[in-house]
Amino acid sequence: MAGELQGPRALTAQAERKAYKSPQRKLVQFFAQSRDQWREKCREAKASLKQLKKKLQRGEERQRRQKQRVHTLASAVAQLQAEKRGREEALAAGKKKAR
Repeated sequence: MAGELQGPRALTAQAERKAYKSPQRKLVQFFAQSRDQWREKCREAKASLKQLKKKLQRGEERQRRQKQRVHTLASAVAQLQAEKRGREEALAAGKKKAR
């Protein structure tokens, strides 16, 4: 009795250990399954995150290209309007603009 607890706490400690004691083979199987489920969940989350990041990058790239295209078209429209104004002024002055 040198290594055991003494008194009423000893009985409850021993009772608790015996009440919740499971075979090691079952515990090992349970913890291995739990670990494998956690790993799979983590892998799925990483894959989903990677997929969402790529989707975001593609969206940002598409948005950048659209802005560049709008800017290019806006400058082309401004150039055509200036050219139109110049031709209208030349026509109003009775002069023909040389090409």
